[in-house]
Amino acid sequence: SQEAKMKLKHDINPVLLQFINFIILVYSFITYIPWYILSGSREAIAKSKQVKAKPVNNKPGGAYRSVNSQHCLASVLCPGCDTLDKVFKYAKTKYKDKKLLGTREILKEEDEIQPSGKIFKKVILGKYTWLSYEDVYIKAVNFGNGLAVLGQQPKTNIAIFCETRAEWMIAAQACFMCNYQLVTLYATLGGPAIVHGLNETEVTTIITSKELMQTKLKEIVSQVPRLRHIITVDGKPTTWAEFPKGVIVHTMASVQAMGAKADTGNKQPARPVPSDIAVIMYTSGSTGIPKGVMISHCNIIAGITGMAERIPNLGEKDIYIGYLPLAHVLELSAELVCLSHGCRIGYSSPQTLADQSSKIKKGSKGDVTTLRPTLMAAVPEIMDRIYKNVMNKVNEMTTFQRNLFILAYNYKMEQISKGYTTPLCDSLIFRKVRMLLGGKIRILLCGGAPLSAATQRFMNICFCCPVGQGYGLTESAGAGTITDGW
Repeated sequence: SQEAKMKLKHDINPVLLQFINFIILVYSFITYIPWYILSGSREAIAKSKQVKAKPVNNKPGGAYRSVNSQHCLASVLCPGCDTLDKVFKYAKTKYKDKKLLGTREILKEEDEIQPSGKIFKKVILGKYTWLSYEDVYIKAVNFGNGLAVLGQQPKTNIAIFCETRAEWMIAAQACFMCNYQLVTLYATLGGPAIVHGLNETEVTTIITSKELMQTKLKEIVSQVPRLRHIITVDGKPTTWAEFPKGVIVHTMASVQAMGAKADTGNKQPARPVPSDIAVIMYTSGSTGIPKGVMISHCNIIAGITGMAERIPNLGEKDIYIGYLPLAHVLELSAELVCLSHGCRIGYSSPQTLADQSSKIKKGSKGDVTTLRPTLMAAVPEIMDRIYKNVMNKVNEMTTFQRNLFILAYNYKMEQISKGYTTPLCDSLIFRKVRMLLGGKIRILLCGGAPLSAATQRFMNICFCCPVGQGYGLTESAGAGTITDGW
C-alpha cells in the first residue's frame, strides 16, 4: 500500500511531522488493547485471514470456487423459490406491510439561465413516498392481468424502454409472474439500436415513459411494423397524427384497471419454470449493434444468490438507492437482491443523486441526502467522479487542513492493511466526506468496468465502508465473482 499513499503536497516542518507521528504512535499503543477487546475486530481479523477460495479439483491450475460452495454452486435464495415470481411472493408474504419502492415527488420545476446563456431545468423535490410489498404485488398482478387482456401470451416477448423508476420494477414483476419474456433496452440507445431490438424480438407491446415516447419512440415507431400497444408509465401523452394506424397508446394505470376488472375465474396464469427465459437483455453494443442476451429465471436467481452472500447482515434495516439503468444486469440484480431480503429501494437518477447534481436547484437536497441509503451500486465512472470532487475540495483547504486530511488518510490506510479500524479518524476527519453519500453507506458495490486500485482504496478509506468489486457478463447474469468484504 506504500505506493498508494497520498503525498504531503505542501512543505510541513519535519520536527512537527515527527511530533505528529509520535502522537499517533502513542495513541495507537494506548488504545490498542481496549479497541481490540471492545470493537469486535478480533473476529474481523480472523475472517480476513481465512482462505476464501480453493481449486475445485485440488489442483492449482483448476477453477477456484468459494469455500462455502465447494460441493455445489449457490443456486437458490430460499427453499422452493426457483423462479422469480416465487421469490417475490415469498418476500411479499414475509414483509407484507414493509416499505419497498420509494419515489420523490417533484414539487417545483423551473428554468435556470447559466452564465454561458444555456438554460438548465432545475427541480425541487419532496420527501420519498413509499409503496409496500403488498402494494407492489397487487399492482404487478393487476398489470400482468391487464397485459393478458391486451392479448399478451405466456412465453412471448414484451419490451420495456424506460428510465430507472418504481414502475419499471412493477412491470418486470408482472412479466415474471405471467411468464412474459421481458426485453430490456437502455433508455440512452439511439434510434437504429431501438428499432433493431424491437424488430428482432418481434414485440407487439412496449412499456415506456412519456418523455421517451415524445423524444425517441415517436421517431422510430413507424419502423416497427408488429407494434400494436404502447404503455406509458406516467400518464398519457397527446396522440400524434403521424403514429401508424393500429398502434394504441395506454397508460399503465389504465392497463392495471383492466387487469383488476378482468374475470380470470379459476384460470391460473401460466407460471414459469426455472429454465424459462425471464429477460432478453440488450447490451450496450460495445462491438457493433446491441445483442440480446437470453437469461433464464434460474440464471438470475443463481446470480443474486451469490451476490446476497457477499452482503453481510442484509435485511429490513437496509436502504438501497437505485439510479443506474435497470436495463443493465448489475442494477437489476442488485435491486432483486434487496427486494428478496426486505430492504427498501429508493429511486434516483444521476441528475438528482447528490446536492450538487445538475438538476437539483441550489440550496435543495439531492436524493442521497434525503434517503440516506446504506447500500449503493456504482460504476467506476461514478466513483472516479466522486474521487475527483473530493480531491478538488481537499485542494481548496488551507495548508493545515489539507495536511491533516492526508496524514489521516495515510494513517487509516496503514491501519486497514493490518485489519484494524479507525473510529476516531472516521468520526473527526472523514465524516463530512461520508455525508456526500448520505452518511450511512455500509457497502458499495462496483461493476460494469474495471475499477482502479487507487479509487477503490480511496472510496474504502473516505466513505468508511468496504467496496465490493464484481466481475461478470450479462451472459453470466452479472455476478460471476465478487470480492469478499473481509
